[in-house]
Amino acid sequence: MAYRLAVFDMDGTILNTIDDLTDATNHALEACGYPTHTVDEVRFFVGNGIAKLIERATPAGTSEEEREKVRAEFMAYYRIHSADRTGPYDGVKDLLEKLRAAGVRTAVVSNKPDVAVRDLVVKYFDGLFDAAVGDMEGQRTKPAPDMCMKVFEGLGTGPEDAVYIGDSDTDIQTARNAGTDEILVSWGFRGREFLEEHGAKIICDTTDEVYDIIVGK
Repeated sequence: MAYRLAVFDMDGTILNTIDDLTDATNHALEACGYPTHTVDEVRFFVGNGIAKLIERATPAGTSEEEREKVRAEFMAYYRIHSADRTGPYDGVKDLLEKLRAAGVRTAVVSNKPDVAVRDLVVKYFDGLFDAAVGDMEGQRTKPAPDMCMKVFEGLGTGPEDAVYIGDSDTDIQTARNAGTDEILVSWGFRGREFLEEHGAKIICDTTDEVYDIIVGK
């Protein structure tokens, strides 16, 4: 096989979370007296963690103290409503099952809060990942390689044997910072044209294409 470990981004790659992220963002903004945003606007706010999402969603010049209030509102809401309208993309569960049957280990690395990552993995992909790592205190978020390195250490795998699968420019940079090959998917939050503009080397339109690359077909 081509790779021993496949590391997946979560939002926009294995799960379509954009509606719940938009709802949580707009709930928090409304609660704090700020204008709300459309789904297509929020689509380009996500990818670098909740703090960056709130920074992008709040008006320019909003103080850090005010942004922290919005973030707290977001987190309180999202803990309860993270799976209201979320679901796996077509073919993803089959992809994971096929990879594991082929002897490829699987992991999730996401800038979502770690508790949300673990909850969503259990809800939608129970038993299909060997490791799942999200944003937590004292750990740099993507595109820093820290979370990938944590997975490599925990699973005893080097970056040369791994491939990172994502849907955004953040994921391109994460793979390169972690020293892994990269696969980008066109069905996520950014789309093929955006990924091409940001230097993606391999873009897949289907989960079958992703599988063939990972196992070396």
